[in-house]
Amino acid sequence: METTEQLTASGFEDGLSATASFVWGPWLLIPLLFATGFVLTIRLRGVQFRKLFPALRLGLIDRSDEGGKGDISQYQALTTALAATVGVGNIVGVATAISIGGPGALFWMWITGLLGMASKYSEAFLGVRFRVTDGKGNMSGGPQRYLERGIKGPVGKFLAWFFAIAAVVASFGIGNMTQANAVSENLEKSFNVDPTVTGIVMFILIGAVLLGGIKAIGQVTAAFVPLMIAIYIIGGLAVLAINAEGIPEAITLIFTDAFTGTSAVGGFVGSGIMLALQLGAARGIFSNESGMGSAAIAAAAAKTTHPVRQGLVSMTQTFIDTIIVVTFTGLVIISSGVWSEGEDRAGTMTADAFTAALPGDWGGHIVTIAIVFFAFSTVLGWSYYGERCAQRIFGDYATVPYRMLFTCVVVVGATMELNVAWTFSDLANGLMALPNLVGLLLLSGLIARETKAYLDFDPKLTASATEVEKFLIDQKSPWR
Repeated sequence: METTEQLTASGFEDGLSATASFVWGPWLLIPLLFATGFVLTIRLRGVQFRKLFPALRLGLIDRSDEGGKGDISQYQALTTALAATVGVGNIVGVATAISIGGPGALFWMWITGLLGMASKYSEAFLGVRFRVTDGKGNMSGGPQRYLERGIKGPVGKFLAWFFAIAAVVASFGIGNMTQANAVSENLEKSFNVDPTVTGIVMFILIGAVLLGGIKAIGQVTAAFVPLMIAIYIIGGLAVLAINAEGIPEAITLIFTDAFTGTSAVGGFVGSGIMLALQLGAARGIFSNESGMGSAAIAAAAAKTTHPVRQGLVSMTQTFIDTIIVVTFTGLVIISSGVWSEGEDRAGTMTADAFTAALPGDWGGHIVTIAIVFFAFSTVLGWSYYGERCAQRIFGDYATVPYRMLFTCVVVVGATMELNVAWTFSDLANGLMALPNLVGLLLLSGLIARETKAYLDFDPKLTASATEVEKFLIDQKSPWR
């Protein structure tokens, strides 16, 4: 017979799960995310399609904006944001969406990503546009700043504080404990590493990086992120090469099932169009974080000569995360046929696909290493997000205590069962997105107006710092 404490805990979990399901359900966050992405795409005249290649060049080839003011390079800001978003969601999250919603869920993840690029551009633009210099001389920006500075009056202030509180909570959940837990579980399963050992090692490594602040995080992620993505994609290419015969059928399933639903097969119970759309959208947003506002915090630290330039660089993060990494995971799962094993196998589905294609234990080891890399980098990125928001709430002196507490919580995450933490983290993520999306819609006119003015002046993104400065003077821009 259950005790009163067990019944209370069970009731709390059920209530938390129901609240998270409502926030991320088809009546609140998902339509708001789609609507915001669509409105911004229209108002910005499809900037994510028109300027994708110049933006990729600026972020990945040029890498820095000579003469720009900030704490880290544009490339480091991009990799810091990528570090926080390319995580467990790119492996397990994709498998979950497909195992429940069918292959068509991947199509809706693509749509979410393409529309989300406009949202990611907009929040990064605002992050730089309304950033401030804190008491320690570092750049500070993001929704916790631009919602209050861009939207005057009590509404803007309420939205900014709501976001900041939710972001601090989320940083300890989805940005810390759940990631550390994923690392320890996979290392224990694949290499028999004790979770306590994993926790201690992560404590030392995370703490060492955080001592250096955003500059150290930027330097580590600049070297770390491209390597981890390359390893995963190379492994994915090998699996796809072996499963080449199944790729045409996989692509057909993705497009047809997105609009017709998926019949029951194997362990898969079948799904309708709405379920594929809901799961694809929810997991797509969970993976790339477009509309959540988190990436704007990293963008605000970038050395850039104009907010539009950093907005475009940050926009490529969603393209890399969803259109590249998520696509590789989805195609591997669908072309190998493991997607039909059902929801119960979602946690190991990607590893099963890799293991079935590659010799020996190589497949499972590649996925394990990818999860470790992705989760570790997510912890680094989210540590900065949480720190900036804690600073906004408690002041400049909150940064060191926050770093110390954040580092200690890594050990807790690595050594404990965290079922409730995942649900709580989902809810906190959703509560971050709500004020940010409202803010993006309210500020969409300013975003569109200033974006058009700059791109009319510098359509190829090749203007020098001197030329941009003259443009800002001629425009009488408040951002200088």
